[in-house]
Amino acid sequence: MKFATLKHTNDSRFIALIDTAGEHYWPLAELLPNFTGDMRQLIQNWGRLKHGINPKTEGYSLQNATLDIPITAKRNIFCVGKNYHEHAAEFSKSGFDHSAKEGEVSPEFAVVFTKTPETLIANRAIIPRHAGVTCQMDYEAELAVIIGKGGTGISKDDALEHVWGYTIINDVTARDLQKNHRQWFIGKSLDGFGPIGPWISTADEVDLSSSKIQCWVNGELRQNSQLGNLVFDVPTLIEILS
Repeated sequence: MKFATLKHTNDSRFIALIDTAGEHYWPLAELLPNFTGDMRQLIQNWGRLKHGINPKTEGYSLQNATLDIPITAKRNIFCVGKNYHEHAAEFSKSGFDHSAKEGEVSPEFAVVFTKTPETLIANRAIIPRHAGVTCQMDYEAELAVIIGKGGTGISKDDALEHVWGYTIINDVTARDLQKNHRQWFIGKSLDGFGPIGPWISTADEVDLSSSKIQCWVNGELRQNSQLGNLVFDVPTLIEILS
């Protein structure tokens, strides 16, 4: 299933089920009359609610809807850098990477940083320019993993049991700030530097071995890889972060 957060004309928000083609939606309050919560509450009560989500109408056209951030963050978002071998090699030659060991291309250990909750903006929202702060903005399409069941010391073998779903985030970066400060937090955390969505797909919708990750800039394909090419796969990263 796919779920999005949509806006009413009065700027109030509601959760909606999205069809497979991404063309129609059903307000969750119409499918689950007793549910009035947000995405976080849907995730927390998923085991009880999921069996009641059975649309019987054609739904409403997404063309007439306004998409919002699918899920908000209550604390910093955990992120991992140099996720793909090709990108790691490209970044090591860019002159912006002051975090690598001498001669290192792909990292030996996961490179972890965070982005603030204020970085998140809706899909297709305008990314703030921050012209007085940076002159070297960059983009990176990344898989975002939505944890449903918390925990500490989670093993790699059990990690995917904790994943509720996946979405896409554009990890926008001020490369000059990243280079100058010799760490990644400031360059990654300017307001609006995390367009996310448009919706969240439940974990069963995504094949981590074969799904593609792509990014277009002004109609030009700039990134084209597969999740199977990650330096550290999702279960390994959950084990590390937990």
